[in-house]
Amino acid sequence: MTLTTTSTARPIEATVLKELRDRDDAGRPLAPFTDDEGGAPLRCCLRRSDPGERIALVSYAPLRRVATDPGAYDEQGPVFIHAEACAGPHGDGLPFREAHRTVRRYSARGHILGGRLVENPEGFEEAFTEAFTDPEVAWVHVRAVEYGCFLYEVRRP
Repeated sequence: MTLTTTSTARPIEATVLKELRDRDDAGRPLAPFTDDEGGAPLRCCLRRSDPGERIALVSYAPLRRVATDPGAYDEQGPVFIHAEACAGPHGDGLPFREAHRTVRRYSARGHILGGRLVENPEGFEEAFTEAFTDPEVAWVHVRAVEYGCFLYEVRRP
């Protein structure tokens, strides 16, 4: 079976960002800081932060709002966001491709159905196509290998 994908990275939704800026998914209030160095992977606009931007590191549970029954897979982890609302991503495409990434597959219930290591920027579309040939896969998460952090979601085309 051949499945053609035109994959789009999905940032954390604006309504969820508003909640996270009040209290994160671990119940902590926002603790913004000035990013002096830049380079933090922002999940609100899917780009690296610039030096001097006000950002925050919050706890985010990506399955909590979309999965029907994530059970033990309802993990939460750290993500960087702008401390205040931003314009969101500029354009389509797949950000944060400069390092090895894991493409993790999930069912609509929120259970992990497998995953794949992507070792080069050209490997993402193949990994998404492979994932979505399985009819049980509802979406995939792209995650950093070194820390396992959630970077963004890609949904079934």
